[in-house]
Amino acid sequence: AVIGRKADDSESRIAPEGWEWKEIPFVVVLNENGDFLEIEDYREGEGKKKQGKRFLVPQGVKNISGIDAKKTSGIAANLLWDTADYVFGIDEKRGTAKKKVFVSRIEKELPESPKKQAVLRFLTQPDTANLEKDQYWDEICETKAVVSFLFDGEFELYCQTSEIKKALALHSKTPDGLCLVTGDQDVISRTHTAIKGVWGAQSSGANIVSFQVKSGYDSYGKTQAYNAPVGESAMFAYTTALNTLLGKDSKQRMQVGDASTVFWSEKQTQFEENFSVVFSEPPKDDPDANTRCIRDLFEAVKTGGYIKYEKDTKFFVLGLSPNAGRLSVRFWLRGTVAEFAQKICQHFEDIEIVKPQNEPASAINAV
Repeated sequence: AVIGRKADDSESRIAPEGWEWKEIPFVVVLNENGDFLEIEDYREGEGKKKQGKRFLVPQGVKNISGIDAKKTSGIAANLLWDTADYVFGIDEKRGTAKKKVFVSRIEKELPESPKKQAVLRFLTQPDTANLEKDQYWDEICETKAVVSFLFDGEFELYCQTSEIKKALALHSKTPDGLCLVTGDQDVISRTHTAIKGVWGAQSSGANIVSFQVKSGYDSYGKTQAYNAPVGESAMFAYTTALNTLLGKDSKQRMQVGDASTVFWSEKQTQFEENFSVVFSEPPKDDPDANTRCIRDLFEAVKTGGYIKYEKDTKFFVLGLSPNAGRLSVRFWLRGTVAEFAQKICQHFEDIEIVKPQNEPASAINAV
C-alpha cells in the first residue's frame, strides 16, 4: 500500500521499477562525436558537507547477497554511471577488468545509436591528456567518485534519455516462477535490494530474504532465492517502500528498543501523522506538543473526531532488528485506525498516575 501511495505522489520522488535515485557529484560532458569537453561539478552544499545532485538513473547492480557489488570483491558494472574506477579504469589492481565490464554492458544492452557510439569512443579512446588537466580530475581519482555522462547542450544525463528508457523496457524477461507474495507469474528475483537505515545493521544494508550458498537450504535443487520465490515486482515494491520509510528524513519511523519501527496506513490519514508524536520526545521549542496530541487522540476516540472518517482504514506497524548480516522481523502488527487509537488510549489510561487536586491535570484527565 505504501509504495502505491508514494508512487502516485508526484512529490515523493519514488523511483519507478528498474530505476533509482543516486547522488552523482561529477558529470563528463561530451560532444556528439564523443570528444571530451569538460567535467562538471554537480555537488551541492558547502565544504565537507557537499553532496552530489540526485539523478534518476538505471538501477545499480547487486551481488548474491543483495548488497551493492562495489562493497564486495565481485566486479559488476552499472549502466552508464558508476564509480571512477569502473568508468576510467583507474584502480591499479583491477581497473582494466572493471572498465571492461562497464564498456561491455553498454555494448550488449544498448541498441546502436550515434550517442552510444560517442560514449564508447570516449571510453575506448580516452582523451587522457585533457582529462588529467581538468580541475576535478585529481579529486575524482582520489575519492573514486561516481560519474555519469552528459552531451553538450542537453539538460538530462544520457542515462536518463528516452533512448535509454526504451532500451531498458525492451529487456523484459520471461516469467520463471510463481511469486509467493502476489501469487502472479513473474521473474523470480535471485537477489534482493539491501534494506538500509535499520539501527545496528550494516551501514551498507542488510536483507530480509537471503540464503547462504550451499548452507543446507538448497532443498530440491532450489538455490539462490528460488526456495523463497519473490517476483521482481514485489521485491522492488517492498524494498523501495522500506528504504523510503527508514530514510533519515522519514517521519514514519521510530526506535522501539533495538527494533527500527516503521508504520503506515493504506491511505494518507491524520492518525498516521500523529502516531510517532505520541511516543517521541517533545520538541524543545514546544514541550507541550505531545500532550496536545494525546489529548486530541482521546477526544477523537470519545467523540468520533477524525476516526469517524478513518476508523476502517487499515494501519500497519513493522519492527525490524539486525541479525548478523540479515534482518529479522521483530513484530508485525496490522489493524484499523480505530483499533490502534483505542489501544493507545488504553495504554495511557493504564499508566495514568492519580495526582492531588492542586496539581495540573494530565492530558487524560483534561479530556
